[in-house]
Amino acid sequence: MLGALLGSWLSLTAAETPVEPAWVMGPFVRPASPAPVIAPNTNLIFACPMNQSSIAWAALHTFNPAAVVKDGRICVLYRAEDGSGAMKIGGHTSRIGLAKSTDGIHFTSEPAPVLFPAEDGEKTNEWTGGCEDPRIVETAGGQYVMMYTEFRRDDKHRLPRLGVATSTDLVHWTKHGPVFAQQGGSFSGRACKSGAILTQMVGEKLLAAKHLGKYWMYWGEGEIRLASSTDLINWSPGPVVLRTRTGKFDSALVEAGPPALLTSKGIILIYNGKNANTTGDAKLKPGAYAGGQALFDPAQPEKLLDRTDTPFYQPVASFEQTGQYGAGTTFLEGLVPYHGKWWLYYGCADSFVAVASSDLSPLK
Repeated sequence: MLGALLGSWLSLTAAETPVEPAWVMGPFVRPASPAPVIAPNTNLIFACPMNQSSIAWAALHTFNPAAVVKDGRICVLYRAEDGSGAMKIGGHTSRIGLAKSTDGIHFTSEPAPVLFPAEDGEKTNEWTGGCEDPRIVETAGGQYVMMYTEFRRDDKHRLPRLGVATSTDLVHWTKHGPVFAQQGGSFSGRACKSGAILTQMVGEKLLAAKHLGKYWMYWGEGEIRLASSTDLINWSPGPVVLRTRTGKFDSALVEAGPPALLTSKGIILIYNGKNANTTGDAKLKPGAYAGGQALFDPAQPEKLLDRTDTPFYQPVASFEQTGQYGAGTTFLEGLVPYHGKWWLYYGCADSFVAVASSDLSPLK
């Protein structure tokens, strides 16, 4: 368990404070003494059904978190890697752990992962790569819906597939398989990941939003597409809605971030951009991941109205720039309202989980 993060929240540094359009969320600020809030832990052991042995499932890396509020606590579901695989990105088995906090900063992890490759119907999609990069929403009926990446590392095509699982307690999950499985054709057999379902504020909670008679999801890596659903389980893929831009922080790829937000200003999507090696933003390292925001029309969720020209959040702290991914990463995946603030949880260099916060009032 990590030590306390000291001090109050500070203003962003000059490198993090571009002039943004009025609709943009933030600014999001780091603590006075920035540090990871979830880090690798060799003491977390469970009996792995895939390996048929006891595994230190979070020993190597803990990163790329989803977040939701339950029973008065922030619950972060994070990707963890053990140390049994090849020492390279994608060479380890990933499982999803659960950690809880009453202040948004100090977390206690459950001893066993809550979603992992097992002897179940998703074995062929998850062995031996595992379960990766969750996003989570709560429904009005109190169910939790998790979008995550199923990765079968032994598949000759090494295709990641966007899977969905549901739960009522965040611990016991029912896997429903790839979200586009019923579509057939190209979408059932193509790489897909990163599902950010549309939500809205209901009281003090973020809940999945049924809007224009459907649920909506912004998804994808490389380019971001739209999808729709009537049940949050089976999805119909739609058009490309966000692409890369030469000379910008998102020149190499764009990837959906935390659940999107339906607000009075429009639909706000926080997304992750990767900087190109030679045709990107010269102020960022080649290959670095930084955060952007996009605004879509609520009447036409596929219609892009505006987007940020510069990253609103980017690797600055040492632990965001050193680790498994050396180019630097602030990979944004979890966003929750809690105690009058937005709490934004993100992966750092594919190695740690950290957090930033922002005033909640602009979107009330």
